Amino acid sequence: MAKPDETSEIIERIYDVAVDPSRYEAMLDIWEQRLSVLRLKADEEASLPIAADTGIEAHLERADIFLQRLFDLQADAGRSPLDLEAKAAFLVDQALRIDSVNEAARATLGLAPGRALDGLPLHSEDVAKLKAAIRRQLPAKTPEPTLLRFTSANSDRSILFHVALYLPGNGQTPFVLVRTTELGWPAHLSKTMREAFNLTAAEVEVVRALAEGRSLREISEERGRSLATVRTQISAILAKTETHSQTELIRLTLGLMDVVGTIPASRNGALGASTLLPIPFRSRLTPDGRRSDWIEFGDPGGRPLLFLPLDYGMIRWSRQAEIAAEQRGIRVISVVRPGYGFSAPLPSKVSYRDGVGSDLRGLLDHLGIAKAAALVLGADLRFAMALARLDPARLTGIFGCSAALPVVNARQYERMGKWHRFILANARYAPRILPFLVRSGFALARSVGKESFFRSVNASSPADLRTFSDPDIRAAILLGSDICLGPEHSAHDVFARECIDSENDWADLVRACPVPVRLLQGAEDPQTPAQTVRELMPVFPHLDIEIVEDAGQLLFFQHWPRVLDELETMLPR
Repeated sequence: MAKPDETSEIIERIYDVAVDPSRYEAMLDIWEQRLSVLRLKADEEASLPIAADTGIEAHLERADIFLQRLFDLQADAGRSPLDLEAKAAFLVDQALRIDSVNEAARATLGLAPGRALDGLPLHSEDVAKLKAAIRRQLPAKTPEPTLLRFTSANSDRSILFHVALYLPGNGQTPFVLVRTTELGWPAHLSKTMREAFNLTAAEVEVVRALAEGRSLREISEERGRSLATVRTQISAILAKTETHSQTELIRLTLGLMDVVGTIPASRNGALGASTLLPIPFRSRLTPDGRRSDWIEFGDPGGRPLLFLPLDYGMIRWSRQAEIAAEQRGIRVISVVRPGYGFSAPLPSKVSYRDGVGSDLRGLLDHLGIAKAAALVLGADLRFAMALARLDPARLTGIFGCSAALPVVNARQYERMGKWHRFILANARYAPRILPFLVRSGFALARSVGKESFFRSVNASSPADLRTFSDPDIRAAILLGSDICLGPEHSAHDVFARECIDSENDWADLVRACPVPVRLLQGAEDPQTPAQTVRELMPVFPHLDIEIVEDAGQLLFFQHWPRVLDELETMLPR
């Protein structure tokens, strides 16, 4: 435990970070001064520093409340309320003209910014009622929202309109937010559902009708099919999507609408005309009812390669690398693991590495893949090995790039870059305080931007900074890692859980790995430096390890042509 004066200084730094994440590095430096000696001592005495200090833990809990409020404000800052709407919604200005619309409003109501409300597919008397409701909202400071029911001028269907005042903040002019019950169907969703669940075109249309609120009788009449035929189709759809009810099917469909219809476009736009093509997410339900996502690129009929993208969630490759995968006949299955993106987290009592291993096997089963090779980054090595232990015949080999091997003592932590050491050493020696440290780190990254944060974290690796300066690689990393930290997601809780899992000794898992393992290790990797790799090579003599000079944690992004060349011998024939 820290001395009283040291404890007071640490507590002061904790509250500093809770209200201003930019002070994170100052907290890191002060904390590390205290902990480096304590970690070495802990190895000798088999005790944990700081974690037993209940005073610090109590302050962390209080500080975390402030930090969570800051985190919520960061997530909402600068976002239009339309970003949160899956159904048709639009903003109206004081001149009663449409200011902005979401994609669902474009698709279902034919709206566009700058147009008048008279263009709505409503009868003229209903448009007049909607205008009156909007006018009532604007003068008042806290008006009551209005709910109106109209009949579409294009059909006999009813549409609800929820009308409410929207104040952007910072003294900006107020708007009126109009939300409707009209559900937009993204252009790529039909294709995605057919590919992800092997649905027929007719079955996709039935799913769409259910999502749009039609009854079985209405679907039957519109499609000219008997009720019995529609019920049979729905039974087949439930089986293919592994859902158990129409409600569950609709919930899955709405989730896919958010992912396929909104996120890829907004992410690519945020990167500014990235050369990367948008790739839709695919989803399945696990046997315990969790949503599990992945993406695919390369050759759809090619040799399967399971890609495990590090705890930063870097699920995309550079444009040239993705093109090369297709040309080489490689089908890349890039996994969005539990707690990242829209993939639901594992239950708290489930072993994280075993749970991920089980999910990987379930995904391969779902895709009908009997054998695959695995390409892993960083500590994701343990997930591939967990899959190999669970199903030894499933993997033809594991290829790791700057893989993180099990760290065995405090001296190996001391060699890491200070950011990696701070998080991972605390994951091992003080796991109860780690969630606050991770959450505040994520808050800092959101404040300064992921690009600036990445450069700070990897400042000790010139090779990584040079690799990251390549525009195509930088775009791939920033876009792919949105499932970890982006406009729609923050995986801070599961990131902390992953770090704790990675620092619990898994040497036995490595020793017992039943498949060939080839590792290329970057000499400038800030998480697993070359000296530590050399110490671990005799500990795990069955691993085929090579240290690559002038490379860091981004070894794969830097040397992907070599990696794909070497993978040829591992990929299933």
